[in-house]
Formats: sequence, C-alpha cells, structure tokens
Amino acid sequence: MSVTSKPSAMHRIRRFLLGAPIPTSRAHHERLSPFLGLPVFSSDSLSSVAYATEAILGVLILGSTGYLSHQIFISIAIVVLIVIIAFSYQQTIHAYPSGGGSYIVASENLGETAGLFAAAALLIDYVLTVSVSIAAGVLAITALYPFLLQHLVVLSLACILGVAYANLRGVRESGAIFAFPTYGFVVSILVMIVFGIWRAMTTHIPTQVLDPTPWAGKESNHALMFIVLRSFAAGCTALTGIEAVSNGVQAFRAPESVNAAKVLRWMAFLLSILFIGISWLATKIPHLSLLPNDDKNYTTVCYQVAVYAFGSAGSWLVYVVQLFTALILILAANTAFADFPRLTSLIARDGYLPRYLARQGDKLVFHNGILLLAAAAGALVVIFKGQLDLLLPLYAIGVFTAFTLSQIGMVVHWLKDKGIGWQRSIVINGIGSVLCAIVLVIIAYTKFTEGAWVVLLLLPIFYGGFKLIKVRYDSIALQLELDEAPDIPVHGHMVLLLVPRVHRGITQALEYATMLKGECQAVHVTINEKNLPDLQRQWTHIGTEVPLVVLPSPFRSLIAPILGYVDELRQDNPEVLITVVVAEAVSTKWYQRVLSENITPQLKGALASRRNVVVANVRYFLN
Repeated sequence: MSVTSKPSAMHRIRRFLLGAPIPTSRAHHERLSPFLGLPVFSSDSLSSVAYATEAILGVLILGSTGYLSHQIFISIAIVVLIVIIAFSYQQTIHAYPSGGGSYIVASENLGETAGLFAAAALLIDYVLTVSVSIAAGVLAITALYPFLLQHLVVLSLACILGVAYANLRGVRESGAIFAFPTYGFVVSILVMIVFGIWRAMTTHIPTQVLDPTPWAGKESNHALMFIVLRSFAAGCTALTGIEAVSNGVQAFRAPESVNAAKVLRWMAFLLSILFIGISWLATKIPHLSLLPNDDKNYTTVCYQVAVYAFGSAGSWLVYVVQLFTALILILAANTAFADFPRLTSLIARDGYLPRYLARQGDKLVFHNGILLLAAAAGALVVIFKGQLDLLLPLYAIGVFTAFTLSQIGMVVHWLKDKGIGWQRSIVINGIGSVLCAIVLVIIAYTKFTEGAWVVLLLLPIFYGGFKLIKVRYDSIALQLELDEAPDIPVHGHMVLLLVPRVHRGITQALEYATMLKGECQAVHVTINEKNLPDLQRQWTHIGTEVPLVVLPSPFRSLIAPILGYVDELRQDNPEVLITVVVAEAVSTKWYQRVLSENITPQLKGALASRRNVVVANVRYFLN
C-alpha cells in the first residue's frame, strides 16, 4: 500500500497561485501557435506606436513648432527601417532555427567578446522594456483619470508584479491571457485610423498653426539637423522588440522557423501600418498639446488622436482605445518576460551567469529569470519615479547595439556558410548591419547627455561581470576535476552530538550518531548551571557509553562555544572529519513551528567556512 504525504501549506498556496506543475513530457504541448505567438513576442513592438510618435514630436517641439512638419518624414524613415530589419531577422530565423538571438549569432560568428556585449545590451534593454512599457501604460490610464498621476510608482510596481505572475504560470497561459488585449489594441487602433482618415478627408478642420522654421544661417541649419536626428533617435523606440521572435524560435510549434518567420512578418506589417497611421493623424490635430507627462493637464498624443478621430473626448470609442492602449502597454512588458529568462538561461549554461538562471521550474518557465527581471525593472521604476520622459532617453541604445552585432554576425555567417541563396541573404543582412550601425551612432550621439551615457557605461560593467563569473566557474571545474586515479585520503572521523536537553528526540539523534564510524561525543552548552546536574543524571540514566562534554558559555551563546570546541579539535588534528549532529523538532502544523527553536541554520552558516566540518540534522516529528 502506498502512502502519500500531505502537502505543506506553502505547497498548497503555490499550487493555488501558479496552477498544477507541467511534466517535461508535455513540453511540446506548451509551444505556441502563430496566433498566440504574436501577442507573446510582439506586444512590445506593437505597443510602441502608442508613444513613439509622441517621442518624435516631443523633441521637435524643443526647436520650434515649425519643426513639427518634419515629423511625418521621420516616421516614414523609421517605417523603412522597420521593414529592412524585419527582413534581416527573417534570415536569422531560418539560419538559426534553434533560436538565433544576438548573443548566439554574435558569439558564434564574431567571438566571445562580441557575444557578451550583445548579451549585455539585450539584458539592459529588456529591463528598460518592462520599465518603459509599464510607465507608458500607467500614463495612458492617467490620461483618463488624472488624479492617479500622484500614484505612478505604486501603480507601475503593481503592474510589474501582475505581468511577472502571469508569466510564472507558464508560456501558454500567458499567451492566452495577452491575446485579447493585443488583438483588441490592433483592432481599436485600426478603427481609429480609419475614422481619422475619413474625418480628415470629409471635414474641414483648421490645420496646425506652426511657427516659421528659422532657416537663416549655418547655426540654424545645424540646429535643425541635430533636432531632426535626435527626434529620429527618439522614434526608434518603435523598433524595440523586433528581435524577440528570433530569440524565441523554439517557443513555437513545428515547423518552428516557419511559424516564427510568419509572426515576424505579421508584426512588421502591423507595426508599420499602426505607426504611420498615428503619425499622419497627429499632423491633422489643429491644437496639438505636448506637455511634460507630470503636468496635471497632460494627455498622451495617442489620446488626442483618438479624440480627433472620433470627434469628441466623451465618445465611448475613445475610452475603448485608451483601455486597450493601457492594457497592451502594460502587457507589452511580456515580451521582455518571454525573452529575458531565455537569454539568461543561455548565458548561464555557458557559465557567464549564475547557473540557477538556467533551471526551468515546474511550469516549464525559467522562473528565476522572471523574478530577476521583475526586481530589476521595479528598482528602475522606483529610481526614476515612474516618469516616462526620464526612462525613454535610456531606451533603444541597447537594442541597436545588439541589432548591429547580430547583423554583422549574420554577414560573417553567410560568408562562411555559402548555402543556397547566400548572396541574397548577405545583401539583406549587410544593409541591415549598416543601417543599424548608423542608427546606433545617431542614438548614442543625440541621447548621450540625456542619459544614454549610463547604458554605455553599463555595457563594459556587465561584460566584466560575465568574465568574472566565467573565471570563477572555470576555477571550480578545475578544482573538482578527477584525475585518472583519484587519490582519496583517509581522515579520522569524530561525531559531536549536541545535547541541549535529554528527551526522546535526542535519543533518536544519538542512535544515528553512534551508527557513524569514528569517535562519538555528546556536547552540552551550559547556559544555566543549576540545570546541569539533572541533565548529567538523565544522560547517565539512558545508559549510553557516549561521553558528555560540557562547554561553559559565560555570554549565554549557544553557537560560540561549539565553534571554539570544533576549532580546538581541528587544531589538534587538522585532517580530522567532524560531523556535528543536531536533533531538530518538526511540527506538522505551520503555525506551531514558531514555537520551536531551530539553531541548525545558524550553526550551518557559522561552520560553513571551516573545512572538513559537516552539520547533520536528525529530525523528530511532533503531532
């Protein structure tokens, strides 16, 4: 007859929150169809249309309202860039069907250093993706309810926890959760664009009143060029997340590369249509308001476009657009939560990050990576107080660093591989690498003083951290390497049984201690000397031949006298192996455990730095 142990309270809570564990044999059932893959891997890119146009306009307005006329041309340039980079990453997906993110491609084709810099850039960008997406989503909510502006940080942290929780439940569950908001956003924005175009064509509305652009003089031309480049760099936030599909090819159902490429094409097409549509409609708003996002009268450009398209701020369609915009912006963080843990697992398997990041949990997700990302993004939100305009300057430089290294790596790949159609592929990836490098220089130059220097500083710091971790793991492997004929030295063995009192639990521990090979001693730390004679009498009464050693404790410490005695024994015989046996009470009810004093963790921590010392806890159970 089999006996099934009753699960603990914490286990039951975990199962209630996260659901039943998923066996490894069902891993292929957890893979995504293109329909669910789009919201999981494209929500970041698609959601960027809600703030990319605003980022462009926010920079242009710094020069003159006359500069706003350049916005549509900048948007067209960004759409061209989206199409080219999407085609470039489609080549990567087919060349690396097992997953070809920047880290893999750069490492394999450009070497370790390039791969680690690509990894560092992506990790930074994923953290920023979560922070920026959540901050933008909360701002979309405040456009409807301005009184919430004073609670930006709390709302942002709550949203980060919510998205992290959804991802901890598993890939398929998170895809199902995010499908409705993603497709709802796409449909609502498309409807808004159609209404907006119809209104622009059928209704006479005064056009925007723009100040004349100061063209006179070289200085003004230089200022115009700098502002246009700076606004282009700001608008390139629309490209973040394009690489996500190539990172997660193995998350798709078979044929993996075909389905991943299909999702990438859908994403590029929808992103281009939504972005250029909002950008064009923004030029039609006669009194466009561009206020700092901490202003009490602040409303997003996307909200103003919706009001223009549907004719009134009170239209229910405006609320629908804002609702889906807020939802997708918040859930856009899911792209980072899908890719960050996968990337950290790959880096950890290569030995450049702690190995526990490579372990999948019982829901077939890299839960440690999810928790790490949530903590890092939450810290960033707190530091920058949830202000979108403070976070955006840090954005995009990391992803374009990864883009550039990945595309150059693909050029090298085609030069070495020379498979079918390699000439066409090398041209596509070559153009992609040149454009990405140019955009990277523009972003670094125009955003440097706004905060991009922080990311540029973090890249070598991350690289140095990766190398130090690798050195440590290599050192551990060298130390633990077995020789052809391992020489295992024979040590003496001593067993120390801790005896705070004499009771049935101690006798069980005594039975275990005497089964071990070597000299055995019972050790009692005296806190109250009045109780010592009774304890010695009880010890004699149980009829054991194990001697009782009494250690005084003038400062009433349980740990210090034991440490001193262990050190004394080791000093006499440095090679002796010492096992410290501790009897540990275990209560069946969680609320009864607060009544038990358990010194085992403290003792293990105190003895952890001493060689040849083992702490063994013998549990006895209380009903």
